Amino acid sequence: MQALEKLTVTTAPTDTMKAVVHHQYGEPEGLMVSEVGKPVPGDDDVLIRVVAAGVSIGDHHIITGKPYLVRLSPFGGFPRPKNPVPGAAMSGRIEAVGAKVTAFRVGDEVFGQALNGAFAEYLVMPAKLIAHKPKNLSFEEAAAVPWGTTALQGLRDAGRVKPGERVLIYGASGAVGTWAVQLAKSLGAQVTAVCSTRNADLVRSLGADEVIDYTKTDFAEGGARFDVMMDMVGNRALSDCKAVLKQGGRYVPCSGGGGDWIGPFVRIISGLLTFLFGGKFFKLFVQNVNAADLVVMRELVETNTVKPVLDRTWLLSEAGAALRHVGTGHSRGLNVIRILDSSRA
Repeated sequence: MQALEKLTVTTAPTDTMKAVVHHQYGEPEGLMVSEVGKPVPGDDDVLIRVVAAGVSIGDHHIITGKPYLVRLSPFGGFPRPKNPVPGAAMSGRIEAVGAKVTAFRVGDEVFGQALNGAFAEYLVMPAKLIAHKPKNLSFEEAAAVPWGTTALQGLRDAGRVKPGERVLIYGASGAVGTWAVQLAKSLGAQVTAVCSTRNADLVRSLGADEVIDYTKTDFAEGGARFDVMMDMVGNRALSDCKAVLKQGGRYVPCSGGGGDWIGPFVRIISGLLTFLFGGKFFKLFVQNVNAADLVVMRELVETNTVKPVLDRTWLLSEAGAALRHVGTGHSRGLNVIRILDSSRA
């Protein structure tokens, strides 16, 4: 979940660009690449030549319009999408800056997370929502970094992870989970990661102290032993999640699910009630997209404390297939769409 301000842009009628468009909600296979108007930056904005864009389950929700409440959010639109170009996480090079922008110059390599519009050759972003790209990453790798702020804020701010605490990451091999394992370690925690057999070696390589293969072992076995549980899946009984926490433990939900209508809201209400008593806490949070945390992520990446995990890189023409793949819920790390060949960026 994210809190972003609405961005309104105008377009120059004679300038066009290639972009993935969706004029109505539906399956990802219905997406197409079309010529659309090239956006023009306002005084506080920058125009970015997008090189790569991350593909997340959130993008899949926006394309399909499910859960249906997405259509009433700033990301969607009712009865059809307000912004036909999807995509949020991205990296690229600045091609123009607004009159009031002083922190960036034309030619700077940047990354960030938009409300939408990243599955395109050009994107307008408020300068306050981007940061300079990590120097040791390719554009494709950098496009995966903005989603790390979700794990960062979930663990640092909502979970309040302290050095020496035991942290359970449920869904450790996905787009946010791979970041969560590494960031929990960077905060000094002892990390237990839950994933499938095929992903066990991956999460171990990311620093997990213990790996639970959910196809063989139930993480709920063993009683209360964790200080924090970050849940990227949301398919287990909340009573089980509460049972594995010590007194004072914090459960941090970071997942969708819940059906096509109201999505995770039933689970949120159930969670608040389940954790109402007993000295354990349901720590709901909303991702706050901001440049300060992008800088934190960049510094962690540049010191080799954390690294992006890419599942696969796709072409712009393969956006529908990429979203279908992500929608299965079995990605290893983040998928990325290459908008522009890095050698030409």
